[in-house]
This record gives sequence, C-alpha cells and structure tokens, in this order.
Amino acid sequence: MSIPSVKKPTLLLVDDDAIIADSLEYMLKEEYSIERAADRLSSFEILKNLDASPELALVDLGLPPDTHKPDEGLAVIRKISQMHPTTRVLVLSGQDNKKHVFRAKEDGAVDFIAKPCDIAEIKARLRRQVEVADDADGDIEGIVGASKAVELLRMQIRQLADSPYPVLIEGESGCGKEVTAKNLHRCSSRKKEPFLTLNCAAFNGELLESQLFGHAKGSFTGATETRKGFFEEAATGTLFLDEIADLPMDLQAKLLRVLEDGEYYRLGETKSRYSIARVLAATNKNLFVQIKKGLFREDLYHRLSVLTIRVPTLDERGSDKLRLLEYFKGEVQEQVATFQLDSDAEELWRSYRFPGNVRELRNIIIRLSSKYPGQTIKVPVLEQEMSSYQGQLDESSSESWLTQTMSDESFQLDKMLKSVERDAINLAMRKHSGNVSKAAEMLGVNRTTLYGRMDRKEE
Repeated sequence: MSIPSVKKPTLLLVDDDAIIADSLEYMLKEEYSIERAADRLSSFEILKNLDASPELALVDLGLPPDTHKPDEGLAVIRKISQMHPTTRVLVLSGQDNKKHVFRAKEDGAVDFIAKPCDIAEIKARLRRQVEVADDADGDIEGIVGASKAVELLRMQIRQLADSPYPVLIEGESGCGKEVTAKNLHRCSSRKKEPFLTLNCAAFNGELLESQLFGHAKGSFTGATETRKGFFEEAATGTLFLDEIADLPMDLQAKLLRVLEDGEYYRLGETKSRYSIARVLAATNKNLFVQIKKGLFREDLYHRLSVLTIRVPTLDERGSDKLRLLEYFKGEVQEQVATFQLDSDAEELWRSYRFPGNVRELRNIIIRLSSKYPGQTIKVPVLEQEMSSYQGQLDESSSESWLTQTMSDESFQLDKMLKSVERDAINLAMRKHSGNVSKAAEMLGVNRTTLYGRMDRKEE
C-alpha cells in the first residue's frame, strides 16, 4: 500500500544573487516547493501564473536595476500582498536599517531576516510562519449572530486581520468596535503579542502625549520618573486607539509621523524611537465632518483608513437580537437566575431598534435579571426598561447637539434662543391650525405674550 505524498508548501524565492539563491534552494527544497525569480518583473510573472497562492515568499530588498536601494524589493512585497494576501512574506536582506525594516513590514512583510544569516535560523523562521499560517484563521469571540451583516463583519475581520496596514473601525456607539479590534488582533499572527487600548477622549494635552509616546523624568510637572508610552509597550503587537476623532490636532501630526515612518519621540527627549506596532483606530463620529470643521487632519484620515471596517448597528442585524438575548442571559445566569419574555414582549424585543446597540441590549438584560430573577417579563415592564435608556439617549443627544452648535465660530446665544423661540411658535401654530389660544396654551404662555413674541418674530 503506497503512502500518499504530503504536498509541500510553496516558497517563492526572490534574490538576484545566484550563489545565495542556489544555496537556499538546495537547503530548502526538501521542505518546500521552490519558485525562483531574480528581479521584480520575473517575480510578477511567476505570481500571475501560479495556480494557488504560495504559502511563503523570501524576498531580497536589493534587486536590479539598483541593488543598493530597497525600492524593487518593496514593490515585490506590495505585489504579493495585493495578489496573494494569505502569503507570508519574509525579507532576507542586507539592507536592514530601521526605516527599511519598517517600510517592508508596512508593505506586507511579516518578518525581516538580516544577511548574513545561517540556514538553521532561516529554516526556523520559515517553519514559524507556516505554523502561523495554519493557525491564522483564529477564533472570533464575542461577535454573536448569523445575520448577513455579521457574517460580512466576520469575513472582513479574517480578511484584514494579518494585514500590516492600519484599520479604521467605524460604527455607532455601543455596536462593538472594541470587540472588532480585539478580534482583528486575535486572528492575526500578532495574537501572542500585546494588545493595548488607549481612549483618546480620556486624557488631555501632555498626559495623552505621554500615554502615547512616553516621557522622560522631569519633562513636565508630575513626571517624577521616565516611563514608556503605549507605542513602546505594544512593541510588535497591536495598539487600539479608541475615539480617534478626539485626538488633539498637535498629536494628530505626531501620530501621522509614526504611521508614515514609525518614528516618534518621548516627551522631553531628542532621541528618535521607532515603532512597528500595528495601529487600529475607532470612531463613532463622521470624520469627514470633523475634517470640514478643521478638527481632524485629512492626511491622517487617509493614512488611518487604508482599510476600513464598518460595524453594523443592532437594528441592521434582524434576528440577531434574539440570539444576543440568549447569549447574554447565558452570561448573567452564572450569577443570578435570569428571566423569560412572554410572546408579546419577545415581539417587542424583536422590533425594538436598540439605539444604544449591543451595549444597551446587554444592560437591559442585566437590569431585568437583577430586578426580576426567574420571572416572566411582560410588555409594560420591558417598555419601562427601554424608555429609561431612551431618556438618557435623548439627554445625551441634546447635549451633543448643543456642543456641536456652540463650536461654530459664528455662534451667538441670543441668536440661537431667538431661533428656538421662532421654531417653537411655528410648530405650535401649525399643530393647532393657527389657533392662537391653543398654541399659547401649548407653549405655556398667555395669548397677549404670544402675540407680542409673534410680532417680535416678524421683525
């Protein structure tokens, strides 16, 4: 009985030095099926004609016509990333200064091996990437549901997880942007490295800059010791910047520099440092509006949004509302006996929009379980829990509108108050078909006062 042969992983080897390429092929051919190219164009031709994506690529940066610059090798890496995004690209090059390493990894390389390097090390690094590729799909956690919107979200997470580029995660408050960021990290080859989260709205000025980049002792009041920043602590892992729209303009410029070439400075230091951490960013604001208002840099937006994921609202997820009901009840019942919905309450649950998204849904489940353990919930009780959130949301929306209005350079309090008064009078008069007495009653003023304000409105 013959033993079926195991298909060897394909390795694309791109190096113009024939002696090095011959030696590598000889030493690696037992473990890998080798495809060889000596320059950018021949590598492109091989990539175009392959039946399937190669598992690995080993690329030299210094390729002809100018072997002293990394441009040709970087172009090969970008092409592989575009045509075969699942291919694990390793660089084997003597051009190993920090900027070249950073650019290679930014363009899609997952590892950088400096020449000269012994073959045992090369083999070990290649085997490591084969293991990572076998396990790259990862387990997506905390994203519950079977709707098309959620299936698309899962697909995007798996597709973009191992890209070296930043990802901008957009979506309403409470829809699961941080969970999405964690899954992008969990499904990537960085999953064993740190995952750090920094809320850009939680700190101001020097403190936020210190959190991001670190500081030297004595660099500002209260800096009693030298500390690393999040970029340094993240190392080769992932840094998630939540509420990115709230990052101050001066720090936006510094973040842009890190994203462009990896360079940053600790507060109070003149020595440059380099980061190769992957950056994920999230916002519930429309960044185009922020750009128009001069509150967000357009160049930073384009740098962050190389890849974008939009997390769907709960209202877009249909029957997932019921799946999430059971999922969070399962979490809660470890601490307290949970509740049941009667048929009418279940229908309300299914049709309710959940403006606070998954966060609101989870909080309602926690409150109902705490107040009514083991009981059957009817519509009036459920409506009360839903309306209590709506009241908070209305208050929050009002504050948000006022903040936005006051940020306008032409804002004048008297002008705004007159506008609100005019709109209220118009609304009351329309609602009561021009009946001044009823409109005055609705507005809580007498008829004489209303006449006076209507006259003023016409001025």
